[in-house]
Amino acid sequence: MSLLGPVQFTPVAVLFDMDGLMIESERALLQCWRETADELGLQFEDSLWLSFVGQSDRACHDLLRAYLDEDRLQALLQGCRTRYDAHVEAGLPLKPGLLELLALLDRRGVPRAVVTSTRRERAMQKLELCGLLPHFVTVVTGSDVVHSKPAPDIYLLAAERLGVAPAHCVVLEDSVPGVRAALAAGMTPIQVPDLVVPDDTARALGHRIVDSLVQARTLIEPALR
Repeated sequence: MSLLGPVQFTPVAVLFDMDGLMIESERALLQCWRETADELGLQFEDSLWLSFVGQSDRACHDLLRAYLDEDRLQALLQGCRTRYDAHVEAGLPLKPGLLELLALLDRRGVPRAVVTSTRRERAMQKLELCGLLPHFVTVVTGSDVVHSKPAPDIYLLAAERLGVAPAHCVVLEDSVPGVRAALAAGMTPIQVPDLVVPDDTARALGHRIVDSLVQARTLIEPALR
């Protein structure tokens, strides 16, 4: 449980990251990267794949270009995409406690937005297949901004679309880049780490860190009217 305790203001809106926060997708994607690289005879440590968490597609591809020529990069991307498409179409599970938290916010009349670095087409596909679209007022994606997380732009755009001041928003994130984006936007983040455990540098940011969305709810519910 976070040492900071419950949120100290009444949230006017709650903004949700998608992959690794609401949808159990990061493990499937990690498997796809591993399998495709192995198929192509490429040797990478998991630390490379984990560094992609919370980053835009563009940022991930730029990281790979430090290791691969364009032909091998495109082969890796296409192979991973094909494998991941199968996981998405088969249905990715939701994180424990998500639907209960969404139901609570709905009962209290708190608007919600999805704020994800994923490109719009893929984000909408996942949200629709997982049945999550009806729970959100708006979806802001990496396709909607020039500078994605950890820049604040994507969260500021979400607040603008909801007509809410950034300082009145609670953000739920699994990644450090997402937390940094929320803090830079002047919002209050609660981190629910997925694959990447926050290190000392991340913890020094001073935000709330919990083990699950169930615990995140205990930090939000007391602040709701």
